Amino acid sequence: MTVAHLETAQADIATPVPVLLSAAFRRLDAICEALSVRIVEPGRSAVGTVGLTDGQEDVEAFVEAEAARIRERHDHTAPRHVAASRALHDYAWSVSLLMSGVWYLERRVPRIDPGDIRVDLTSGTFEITPGTALACLPDDPAAPLPGTRVVAHQEALRAELRAAVADHMGPVLEVMGPYVRRGSRALWGLVSDDLVSGLWYLGRTRGDEAAGVRAASAVLPAAQAPFPGGADFRSLRTSDGHEHPTRTRLGCCLYYTIRPAEACSTCPRTCDAERLRRLES
Repeated sequence: MTVAHLETAQADIATPVPVLLSAAFRRLDAICEALSVRIVEPGRSAVGTVGLTDGQEDVEAFVEAEAARIRERHDHTAPRHVAASRALHDYAWSVSLLMSGVWYLERRVPRIDPGDIRVDLTSGTFEITPGTALACLPDDPAAPLPGTRVVAHQEALRAELRAAVADHMGPVLEVMGPYVRRGSRALWGLVSDDLVSGLWYLGRTRGDEAAGVRAASAVLPAAQAPFPGGADFRSLRTSDGHEHPTRTRLGCCLYYTIRPAEACSTCPRTCDAERLRRLES
């Protein structure tokens, strides 16, 4: 063990899990421009935030806040189920990335309860209260810490990540389902898409898209309950001979209903010819 690694190990052993996770979440927030998160202490959430498992009033406010942002940004009045779908997509992408990103960067999997997350209605920023539960590998310096669950190998850690995302999103989908007006398979398809796309995005952000694709494919190599499908990446070749990864989402985030000419590049409605046109432009 090098001196630097020994110092890190000693620091981790002396540092409680919530402090380790706070540092990891701040690192993610700094790396990912599309992620907006702030760390809060227990019981210190800001005024104007809501939790999706705190009751129907909070869920209604969450959906209406998204509808207001769509009106402001796009000069478009979205039906309630579209606003709910867009809000749920943002939530699933952001919260999944908070867990998958720590796994990607540190090979640790935090457990985030729905009650640990609140959303700022005005800005859309996510507030997180770091918990005390963490999964890691046996040689991780954090392994001896209280609240840490040690698993035997990398695939077991990936299984912990899938379980952590599923356990968080299950109650959220239950309360959001009636607003989004989609069945269980479609809802879990949305979560699958956002788990995969968050890792893909993180790879691109760090200048190694291929690593993000490999990570997402390792986490979801195929359908694994409750996730109805795998990452399923494939390649498109542009005229310069370069191969570009792409995939087709299992579901639709309904952005095309707001901007019909700007459907997502991975939308089931976007054909390969259009994807190539965008890559070439």
